[in-house]
Amino acid sequence: MFEISLIPAFKDNYIWLLTAGPRAAVVDPGDAAPVIAALEAHGLTLDSILITHHHADHQGGIPDLLARWPATVYGPRNESITACSHPLCGGETIDVLGQSVSVMAVPGHTRGHLAYRTPGVLFCGDTLFGAGCGRLFEGTPAQMADALAAIAALPPETAIYCAHEYTAMNLPFALAVEPENALLRARATRVAAARAAGEATVPLLLADELATNPFLRCHVPEVIAAGVQAGAVSSAPVDVFAALRAWRNVFQA
Repeated sequence: MFEISLIPAFKDNYIWLLTAGPRAAVVDPGDAAPVIAALEAHGLTLDSILITHHHADHQGGIPDLLARWPATVYGPRNESITACSHPLCGGETIDVLGQSVSVMAVPGHTRGHLAYRTPGVLFCGDTLFGAGCGRLFEGTPAQMADALAAIAALPPETAIYCAHEYTAMNLPFALAVEPENALLRARATRVAAARAAGEATVPLLLADELATNPFLRCHVPEVIAAGVQAGAVSSAPVDVFAALRAWRNVFQA
């Protein structure tokens, strides 16, 4: 299994560095400079680039990386991905540093958004965040609800490597949805301490998201009630999700 480490980028992006011996892969390199610095500092050769979706802060570093290393670029087939040599739709299995990686289609944030999975690990881009989920820029609520349901069905011990440090920002909304959730209140305390110490909250543990992330809990009575109060047209999970996502878009702590 490859080793995983984070490379901070921009204000709150995480680029994921995967290594196996002297070979490396990166997930969502929006900025080449910190990736190049990390690779050169450790004497690594870039073997492959995994892109979850087309937004610039996830793929902007590709040209400068390819200028130094002839890496394979994986990304969504139906999105514009710079120098994509292996377009994917979801359902494929690819080899990354000798490890089999399953490709999941998780549209919603964008229409072709992908996630990459190995046993116990998921790189999900901007689909799921700590205590939250991505905005629906191109997809529909039904697509995003299905994508989140697919992630929720993974083993609860799965480590979720999302692409932004958004957990602390998302927790006030989660608490507005479920103010009596004791696990959620405890998580907010832990996250506040971690961030005060300059620590990352990612990777996420799926079990924690299942217990505290409102967008994975649209079947729970308290969350349904909050969704209906927010304007859900029914108590169906997809309608509750749509109402919560619309509320989150305008929520101010």
